[in-house]
Amino acid sequence: MWSESLNIAVLLPCYNEAATIGDVVRGFRQALPQADIYVYDNNSTDGTALHAVLAGATVVRERRQGKGHVVRRMFADIDADIYVMADGDGTYAPEDAEELIRTLLTEGSDMVVGTRRGVHDDAGRQGHAFGNRIFNWLYRTIFGTDFTDIFSGYRAFSRRFVKSFPAVSGGFEIETEMSVHASRLKLPVSELELDYGRRPEGSHSKLSTFRDGWKILWMFAMLMKETRPFAFFGILGAISMEASIGFSIPVLVEFFETGYVARMPTWVLSMALMMISFMLFTAGLILDSVARARAEQLRIHYMSLAKPISHRKRANQTVSMEQLEQPTGRKKKAKMA
Repeated sequence: MWSESLNIAVLLPCYNEAATIGDVVRGFRQALPQADIYVYDNNSTDGTALHAVLAGATVVRERRQGKGHVVRRMFADIDADIYVMADGDGTYAPEDAEELIRTLLTEGSDMVVGTRRGVHDDAGRQGHAFGNRIFNWLYRTIFGTDFTDIFSGYRAFSRRFVKSFPAVSGGFEIETEMSVHASRLKLPVSELELDYGRRPEGSHSKLSTFRDGWKILWMFAMLMKETRPFAFFGILGAISMEASIGFSIPVLVEFFETGYVARMPTWVLSMALMMISFMLFTAGLILDSVARARAEQLRIHYMSLAKPISHRKRANQTVSMEQLEQPTGRKKKAKMA
């Protein structure tokens, strides 16, 4: 079995998932018998940690509330060749993990995203489905067309990705940050379309359509400011310049007709807005150079880490490519971010 030659870690961030976490852990134990399974409990009050321990997982508590804090802790704590991250709510099939890992290895990717089949038109989650469509469109507009489902929680990572990922988000925005990180460093990524199930009775989503939607939108703005500062400040500068022109036109028309500037405060405001627009454009140019330098440093750090397991020989053992390339019939799409 090819998975026996790899050090695989299954990471399950959880908050009040007692109804499902036991079955999820047992499912991954059956699908990946050689993997180490870690459940990071985020202040659950319903016995999630106990059910995970009884199912055979290693349980760690993260007291700072929010999925982003949990993922940051997991990535810092665990050393492995390959990481598989899934939710503890039972909506992702553990048996698909083997295919995610196979895709990671055969495609030489640093991240494989298990895109959710039908998530954009799920009648049972109208608010979430609409938000998914909007935010995925926004992502493709701002950051590129590398991903079609940026909110999927089912992913496989190489060690290079995990140990070079800064993880500054605190909540559900963490998946967006992962996608931007891959696009920013132009990492090889793949997508694999998988079935997406419903939560069983007694399990409830922790995602708030409006509250978390605003957080994700704010994260989009912050990530755009950090990774594409010229575009970010250029948009603000253009808005300021348009407002300046709008205020100044009536004053100029009146001046050319009468020779007087009767609305001096309006003229001063228009000139102030014009100066602000020039400063915003200048800030964008300077910060764009800084952002490029930061991306280069991140890339150098990424390159300093060990190569993916599929690109190097391990001591006394190698991965059989015949085993990795078994036909599966899955829809697979590889991309270079």
